[in-house]
Amino acid sequence: MAGRFVPHPNPHRDPHRDPHPTPVTADGHALDLRLTLTPLRRGPEDPAFRATSDGAFWRATRTPEGPATLRVRALEGRVAADTWGPGAAWLDARLPALLGAEDDPGAFVPRHRLVLATHRHRPGLRLTRTGLVMESLIPSILEQKVTTAEAYGSWRRLVRRYGEPAPGPAPEGMYVMPEPRTWARIPSWEWHRANVDSRRAAVVVRAARVAPRLEEAAAMPPAEARARLELVPGIGPWTSAETVQRTHGAPDEVSAGDLNLPGIVGWALDGDPTADDARMLELLAPYAGQRHRAARLILLSGRTPPRRAPRRAVGDIRRL
Repeated sequence: MAGRFVPHPNPHRDPHRDPHPTPVTADGHALDLRLTLTPLRRGPEDPAFRATSDGAFWRATRTPEGPATLRVRALEGRVAADTWGPGAAWLDARLPALLGAEDDPGAFVPRHRLVLATHRHRPGLRLTRTGLVMESLIPSILEQKVTTAEAYGSWRRLVRRYGEPAPGPAPEGMYVMPEPRTWARIPSWEWHRANVDSRRAAVVVRAARVAPRLEEAAAMPPAEARARLELVPGIGPWTSAETVQRTHGAPDEVSAGDLNLPGIVGWALDGDPTADDARMLELLAPYAGQRHRAARLILLSGRTPPRRAPRRAVGDIRRL
């Protein structure tokens, strides 16, 4: 698939209200930078991701060639990108994949009215492919069985404490995540201070110790990549799916085991807020090959079931 992004007018854009038009890729599909890149953001204060008021998206990352910073913007119907740091060339070479050039949105066929409406309303959704395993795997481990607020807070503290400032003219407070051996050496009391229990900390450490083998999964088909990740004790189907969705831009990998997703899918497609994983997969079966994209569109529709119980309280083991 074409990996070059070219200017193209957007006939539906109001230039007075939208100063950053949605670009269109060389294959003719719209590209919404926010929808495509924000799955890489771990909370509104993620030190490795920033959206600025000028419409730019900043990303600090650790490539095989070293730290790098990316700034990408939509300007007059095209994508403008700048990179800094030792890993800049690596990031430049993989920018098209990051922006969804290897994704094929034309393969998706809506099967439900709600999905069709959201698909039409969000034509710029592309599935990003980072090609970097550990940067998606570690925050996914931190998100296991806790609220997103807890996990985001832990990620933020650890990256700021053990990472390094993003290279180049990145916004203040941006950091590149620690390298694997640093993750493996974080002392137990620092995990505790970051509100990470010993079980999740142990999984991160185990993964960090075999990071080179796990990074090899980026070149494997999604199913094989997930199998490689799940060889590490404590990494199960939910964590591996959350990882390959980002590393591979995998359109069919569903986050089974999620606390909320089955109920959201069940409510959106069948009016059943009590759906479990089995029912969710049954409802998504018509989207075989594109089930993750279908789930993303359902989430973007904003149709969620009515709350039946109080919101889960944010835990804090630091008080123990």
